[in-house]
Amino acid sequence: MIPRRPVPSLTGALALCLAGLAFGAVMVGPYALTPGQTLMALLGRGDAQAEIVVWNIRLPRVAAALLVGAALAAAGASYQALFRNPLVSPDILGVSAGAGLGAVAGIFLSLPVVAIQASAFAGGMVAVGLVTLVASLVRNTDRTLSLVLIGVVIGALAGAATSLLKVMADPYDQLTAITFWLLGSLAAITADDILPALPAVLIGLVPLALLRWRINVLSLGDEEARALGVEAGRTRFLVIAAATLITASVTALAGVVGWVGLVIPHIARMLVGPGFGRLLPVSVLIGAGYLLIVDTAARTIAQVEVPLGILTAVIGAPFFVWLLARGRRGWS
Repeated sequence: MIPRRPVPSLTGALALCLAGLAFGAVMVGPYALTPGQTLMALLGRGDAQAEIVVWNIRLPRVAAALLVGAALAAAGASYQALFRNPLVSPDILGVSAGAGLGAVAGIFLSLPVVAIQASAFAGGMVAVGLVTLVASLVRNTDRTLSLVLIGVVIGALAGAATSLLKVMADPYDQLTAITFWLLGSLAAITADDILPALPAVLIGLVPLALLRWRINVLSLGDEEARALGVEAGRTRFLVIAAATLITASVTALAGVVGWVGLVIPHIARMLVGPGFGRLLPVSVLIGAGYLLIVDTAARTIAQVEVPLGILTAVIGAPFFVWLLARGRRGWS
């Protein structure tokens, strides 16, 4: 077991590391910058080319990577605590599959980028809405189990519809765009793309932070939660809505990026324990830094950019196997 460090000092150290990683990511790329050039460009006193690279290309991408990683990690930690299952990830209720279907439909219809992102967001929210509606109609079964199983079904149906659109798409134009989007990428991110997603993520994080002690109680079970005065159904709905809003927002921005919401909460839990009030901020910081590192590698390790989904799977899958080999020690 890794010693659990005091949360304030740990979060402070993680925040400092994150700032250093962000500064380093701005420096790295085909047009390499020195620390001095980067600092002068950030202050608006560098040469024109360096300022264009920093402000128009690298800073929006770094900000997007931080936002997406933090959001997916927060959503993953919330779902795992809510469902009391360390194998749960942000796409458990079909949100990623629904967002993917929405984006693929937008690409198939040749919609502009903003409309494609809006379609992805709408698809994710509609998928979770369907899951919640169908689960409310199912009787005589465990509520949590119904949500998970129906989420799997809705996700499979959305995946099938996505595959159908891929078959029907123009193989010389649309199919390439669809495939690249489904693998996740921040290659074409601009500051204007981040602005709609940022408030949605913040709106989703606020209730998760405010409900942190109720989420801890819910992790004990519905009967225990009721005994302690927590309305399990209402709290579960709020947490699911907030985590879904976060996931759908960043999926619309970056495409389908897997493994972040599954693996990062485990790392945070090993450091600070299962208490959600401590787990959430640490997950956010580690998730932001992790995806920033992955995205920086994606745009620098090869001449052709590697999709984020490939790198997160290559890194996440072996790590998760290692967690499974360690047993429940990594989850306690």
